[in-house]
Amino acid sequence: MLLLLAAALPTLLWDGPPDTAAALRDAGIDRIEVPGAQYEAWKNAAGLTVAAADLKGAIQLTAPGVLYRANVASATTTPWLVTNGWRILRNPQGRFSYDVPGVKAALAAAEASCFGADAVVHTDTAGLKPFAEMIAMLRGLGSNGPPVADIGFIEDGSHAADEVVNMLVRDNLMFKLLAKPDPALKINVRFGSKEFPAEEAKNPGMMAHDIRGRLTDERRSLRIFGAAVVVARLTTAPDGVRVHLLNYAGTQRKIDGVRVRVLGRYPKSRVSVAGSPGEELVDYQVDTDATEFTLPELKTYAVIDLLR
Repeated sequence: MLLLLAAALPTLLWDGPPDTAAALRDAGIDRIEVPGAQYEAWKNAAGLTVAAADLKGAIQLTAPGVLYRANVASATTTPWLVTNGWRILRNPQGRFSYDVPGVKAALAAAEASCFGADAVVHTDTAGLKPFAEMIAMLRGLGSNGPPVADIGFIEDGSHAADEVVNMLVRDNLMFKLLAKPDPALKINVRFGSKEFPAEEAKNPGMMAHDIRGRLTDERRSLRIFGAAVVVARLTTAPDGVRVHLLNYAGTQRKIDGVRVRVLGRYPKSRVSVAGSPGEELVDYQVDTDATEFTLPELKTYAVIDLLR
């Protein structure tokens, strides 16, 4: 039987006084962590499960989102995704902390859950309701299975390798970090080898592009089209796979029409989209070796279960 990973639900880190408990409940918050010095004052707050935050050694993450930078070669803009996925994958047993304002609290919660992070999210009053709504969606999803990987990335833990791992995440290449090659994977990449010298990591995007070329698009387990600001993940499930779609521009704009291709035949599907209840997939096609569909609208986070 396929083992499922424990559901990774982020917790609100709240440093307001106990008289803000009603505001938390009104927003839909029922579980918080508070600084240790405030725990005694908070521990009996009605309607809330309260724990003392243990942030010793916690890794501070950057507020996720998109930076639009002018492209030096043209008048267009090239989005740069501020994603913490690579840092979470680098530290699977780590404890993480976000400090994000407003609606970005929802994106931080979705990112942490998508990548399986043990995380707390500190936000302001404006972020309470978006955070609570995202947590409610995540609870309804249940547990994720182990991630699907096409690529084994064997590296040295250097900063140069960090940048390549970041690009693999941003380019939606399904990989896992390894200490030695795994013959079950489609390709294994050893950072610093003759094929992938560390010197080439001065341009991490080009190295990621080279890895993608060696894998080939035809053998990629998951591909998305028409969504440069979306990071995708693929996890296993007892009767299929689960597609995760994170819109890093979700706090600024929704995306209309995300096309997805997954290797394998999956005639049935189930969709959960944050902020869009009742969303349905369109142009659903199952051919001899792959399943394709379009998600009409993506605000922040969507999870699509593909079933055999």
